[in-house]
Amino acid sequence: MYSLASYSKIIEKFKKKNILVIGDVILDQYIQGSVSRISPEAPVPVVVEQNRFYTPGGAANVAQNLKALGAEVVLVSRIGDDLEGRILKEELKKKGVVIESLFVDKNLPTITKVRVLAQHQQIVRIDREKTDELVDKKLFEKICQFIKKHILEFDGIIISDYGKGLITPELVNFVCSLAIQNKKIITVDPKVEHFNYYRQVTSITPNLKEAENAIRNIKITAHAPQELGIRTEKLKTDDDVDLAGKELLKYLDLESLLITLGERGMRLFERGQTPVHISTKAKEVYDVTGAGDAVISAFTLSLTAGANKQQAAEISNFAAGVVVGKLGAATVTAKELVTAIKEY
Repeated sequence: MYSLASYSKIIEKFKKKNILVIGDVILDQYIQGSVSRISPEAPVPVVVEQNRFYTPGGAANVAQNLKALGAEVVLVSRIGDDLEGRILKEELKKKGVVIESLFVDKNLPTITKVRVLAQHQQIVRIDREKTDELVDKKLFEKICQFIKKHILEFDGIIISDYGKGLITPELVNFVCSLAIQNKKIITVDPKVEHFNYYRQVTSITPNLKEAENAIRNIKITAHAPQELGIRTEKLKTDDDVDLAGKELLKYLDLESLLITLGERGMRLFERGQTPVHISTKAKEVYDVTGAGDAVISAFTLSLTAGANKQQAAEISNFAAGVVVGKLGAATVTAKELVTAIKEY
C-alpha cells in the first residue's frame, strides 16, 4: 500500500547517495518555430525559428535525472572532440553532474539529435552518429581504471545502454564483476541486442517493446534457445507478460526485472515471488521521451536508499508519470516526486 511518510523518507535519503552512470551520451538539440507557408523549392513546410535549446540525452539524461532527485552523480562516457561535445559538457556542468570522466574520442563525433518542431509537432529529426567503431583500446583501459579506482565511492551503478557502441560485453563483465565483488547495486536500462550481456545484475528495466524484441533476438542468437520457455514474442495479455518476465528473470539470472508497459503501468518480477502489477500514475501524457531514464534513476536511487524492490518500482512509476507530462528528455525533482505521491 502507498505510504506518503515511508516514501518521503526514502526520497529524503536520495541526497546522501552517490551514483555512477555508465553509458552512451547524446546531445539533444531542439529548434522550435512556426509554419505559415510551404517552400517554393520543395513541398515541405518552412519553419521560422523562434527558439533553440540543448538538453543532455541518453545516459546524460539519466545523470541529470539523478541529480534533479538530489543524488551526487558521476558520468562515465565518451564524446567527440567537437563543439557538440563541449556544449554537452557545459550543459551537464550546469546541472552539477561530474564530467571529468567524459573521455574524448577523436575518432568519433559527439552523438547529436536535432529535432525541428512547429506548433509543438515534430517536423523532422536529424541524427549525427558513428556507432560502428569499436571502443578504442586505450579509452577502454582509461574507463576501466577510473571505475576500479572509484568503485567504493558509489552506492549504486547504472548502465544506460543506447546501443551506440560504448557498452560492450567486456565492459559489462568488468563492471558487473566489480559491482558483485563490492556488493554494489547495479541496474541496466537495456538495449535489445545486448540482453545476454546483463546476467546477474540487480535489475533491468526494459519497456514492453524492448522485452518483445529481446525475446525474438535471444531465440535467434542463443546457443540454447529452448532454455527460454516463452510461447510468443507478442506480449498482448497479462499472462503473456508474466510468463515472459519469469522466463527472462530465470534465463538472465537476475534479482529482479521491471517491465514498463506504458499506459498499462509496470510489471515487477522478483526471484521466488508472484509478479506485481503497478498501475500508471501519469495524469497527462505529453511526451514519453526520457520516461525510461526517469524510471531507472528513481528505481536505482530508491534501492540504494533502503527501499524494497516493490517500493522502488512504485516510486519510479510516479517519477515516470511526472516526466511524461513535460516536453523532451525531461527530469523530475525530488519535490515534484513527493508532490505527485501526495496528490495521488
